[in-house]
Amino acid sequence: MNYGPPTSLQGRLVTLVLAVVATVWLATAAMTWFDARHELDELLDSHLAQAAALLVVQQTHEMHEIDGDGEGIDAPSLHRYAPKVAFQVFHEGRLALRSANAPAVALVERDKGFKTGFATVQIAGLTWRVFATHGGERDVQVYVGEQASSRASILWAVLHSTLWPMALALPLLALAVWWAVYQGVKPMRRLGRALAERPAQALHPVRVEGITSEMVPMVNALNGLFERIGTLLESERRFTADAAHELRTPIAAIRVQAQVALGETDDALRRDALRRTLDGCDRATRLVEQLLTLSRLEANATPTLAEVDLRTLVQQVVAELAPRAIGKNQSLEFEATEPCSLPGNEALLVALARNLVDNALRYSPPFARVRVSVLQHAGRVELLVEDSGPGLAETDSRRLGERFFRVPGSGESGSGLGWSIVRRIAAVHQLEIEVNRSAALGGLAVHVSGPGGRQTG
Repeated sequence: MNYGPPTSLQGRLVTLVLAVVATVWLATAAMTWFDARHELDELLDSHLAQAAALLVVQQTHEMHEIDGDGEGIDAPSLHRYAPKVAFQVFHEGRLALRSANAPAVALVERDKGFKTGFATVQIAGLTWRVFATHGGERDVQVYVGEQASSRASILWAVLHSTLWPMALALPLLALAVWWAVYQGVKPMRRLGRALAERPAQALHPVRVEGITSEMVPMVNALNGLFERIGTLLESERRFTADAAHELRTPIAAIRVQAQVALGETDDALRRDALRRTLDGCDRATRLVEQLLTLSRLEANATPTLAEVDLRTLVQQVVAELAPRAIGKNQSLEFEATEPCSLPGNEALLVALARNLVDNALRYSPPFARVRVSVLQHAGRVELLVEDSGPGLAETDSRRLGERFFRVPGSGESGSGLGWSIVRRIAAVHQLEIEVNRSAALGGLAVHVSGPGGRQTG
């Protein structure tokens, strides 16, 4: 699956951090803008109200001097924003007094009725913020206005000194963020170099200095992966060595018997050589099957478990091996009083039972008794395989399960893998195995037990 070109973690972190910083900066600038504009409007509105109050007080004492021609007063400009502020005084509906820069019409339309307070109006394409109030008498109206553009200029002048340094600091902040992220991801770069420089066959744990706590799970997972790969490779190497070692003997025997059959002129001897060749082929086939089974088990492949009836499985195994017992004049008995279910893998449990019963028949002398019992007791399922053979010495009993271990002097052919397979299958199914001497038959007794499943009818 193509996931596209890889992206840089460092680049992503820098981009994300700068995006967050820029967003916070813009949000702060916007909040500063709105807050400053609100405070500035409150301040300037209060100045308009104060100016109107001064005009009211002044005009109360000087109304008798107003000539009523409505001409503007040429007041001196004491500040650069002074031309943007104007006032008007109306007496009995006539413009009695105004500043030189005030329009001739009322700052607030008077035909809609006079209302005291603040208003924002448009006059000759200019926006004015106006405060209207009564004079000392009800027939006197006072208007004090200020162009809205002056407020925007003041607001920008106030914010310019605040936001400009912050804007200049953004590139420096971006550089600092890049440097901090670059230093922060150094352990990951060291890990990448360590992995790139490792030989292909190296499976030892990864060791990187100065890793962060966030990298510990990843490094532990890598080391666990290397350990599992090492185990699998060791299993494969051991399987290859075992197969080469064990297959050498039956293949050599088959070759010898084939050469004998090829050069033999006597029909009886030729048939005997061919029969031995077939026996060698059967032994090689059994050895390969045992090796493959053991290899799968040692690879830690988790088998599929289901509810199986051990009684039925063992009964089938006993029926399959009965001809071998008859060929050696042995007595093969099977006992089971009721179905005995347990969670397990049917194929593996069949292999376990076949190896135990086959070993009992193989290493017991002619006319021996072999008894196989399947029981269920106190919630546990038990498989008991016992014989009347010579049994095992204590030293040999302890070595059961070692790969390719065969009891010396038994005179029987075999791979020495049967007990290794039995041990592995038992471990997969959490079964317990005990090897003792049979109290009833005197030979070897193998007892396999484990938790049972639901009761089958």
